[in-house]
Amino acid sequence: MDLTRLTPVSRMAGEDPTDTALLRDLLDRAEGYLRSFQWCERIEEAYFGLGVGGIVAVFLFRIRPTKPDVDEWLWVISGDLPPAYLVTDNAPNPASALQVYVELMGEWVDAVIGGRAVDDLIPVNVPPTAEWATNLQGRLKFLREEILSRHEEDLRACN
Repeated sequence: MDLTRLTPVSRMAGEDPTDTALLRDLLDRAEGYLRSFQWCERIEEAYFGLGVGGIVAVFLFRIRPTKPDVDEWLWVISGDLPPAYLVTDNAPNPASALQVYVELMGEWVDAVIGGRAVDDLIPVNVPPTAEWATNLQGRLKFLREEILSRHEEDLRACN
């Protein structure tokens, strides 16, 4: 795993003290989310990839898994949206992890709005209702237009 463009969470800082506090809150939520899974014995390392305090943050964690089939390195997306963990196979950097998140959550939104089952899609911790899907759709649009658009170079490097 290439860590050169990541920041150890102990050195994570936002644009100002308020942003830093909001990012720390997102880190706490990401760590709690990851620890909620039985396959995560503990978190060994944590890195900040990108984010905007109170809205979204992308973290990379190295965990000690309790099962051999669980990846040691996982991205966690945390924020004012459903959390998710992602393997690093198709996401070599924070921007690509957020892009994968947006794509997978977009599939969930499309399925819910289209009245299709979500059982085989990314787990989402909200009910599969049109209201939640529409709400999430707006947040995903914001992530695409306001966050991912600032990381086009990193996204091109993955293609």
